[in-house]
Amino acid sequence: MPSSAPHTAPLKLRRPALAGALACLLLLAFCLLTPAPAQAASEKLPPSLIDKVLDRGVLRVGFSSFVPWAMQDKNGEFIGFEVDVARRLAKDLGVELQLVPTRWSGIIPALLADKFDIIIGSMSVTPERNLKGNFTIPYDYATIEAVANKEKTKGMKFPEDYNKPGVVIAVRSGSTPALAAKKLFPEATLRPFDDEAPAVQDVIAGRSHLMLSSAPLPAFSVLRNPDVLYQPTTEAISRQPVGFLIRKGDVDSLNVLDNWIRMAEEEGWLKDRRNYWFHSTDWEKLVR
Repeated sequence: MPSSAPHTAPLKLRRPALAGALACLLLLAFCLLTPAPAQAASEKLPPSLIDKVLDRGVLRVGFSSFVPWAMQDKNGEFIGFEVDVARRLAKDLGVELQLVPTRWSGIIPALLADKFDIIIGSMSVTPERNLKGNFTIPYDYATIEAVANKEKTKGMKFPEDYNKPGVVIAVRSGSTPALAAKKLFPEATLRPFDDEAPAVQDVIAGRSHLMLSSAPLPAFSVLRNPDVLYQPTTEAISRQPVGFLIRKGDVDSLNVLDNWIRMAEEEGWLKDRRNYWFHSTDWEKLVR
């Protein structure tokens, strides 16, 4: 019958379309529910720093000497705030600690060259350093203070009289105090040193007028040499966060280290260690 044709033809066309739609839905459900692709992607990720440390059983820590952050005792063993932090971190990870003393001016290139796993070395966070590696959250804050030679700076007002040609300021090469000195005293002459001890000696000898350094070294230097040295100001020149530095692109390791710092801070362990190393001189008997 002519009247039945319009009802049968459209039904034949809809069946293939319906079958196609069902197939698409089944394929979509398969893609959403199956975990295989995600697992495959995860398996292709390279091992993190923490993975490598756990496999090796050793945490390699790069650092440089800054009193009392890290220094050698009478027996030649490394001690200090940073050393305590590195030892506790290694213990909590269940691995051995390998300390890798490194010249400060080359410490970031050494990290990038895989000479060690991490820098725990009183390193302040700066944009320039952060472009080369990833910092953790701060586990401490570094304040920069000044110490000067009494005789050589007699009659000089701080800071205005120090920003003049002929004034010599001792600093440690590549350090945050060196950056601060360059910014605050652009007219003065900066005298760089690879270590802080000879920089202090340069001020004591009167070859440099002033030295900028992280606290508490300036105050301790005055206590040891009260007849020669003094602090032209006891106020902090600047205060900057200090973090661990690792190579870029390792989100998993940053998560582990950030949470370790939060835990150590929350339980009061970091505060206890700061009080011992920065607010007492009890440790001085270990190095003298």
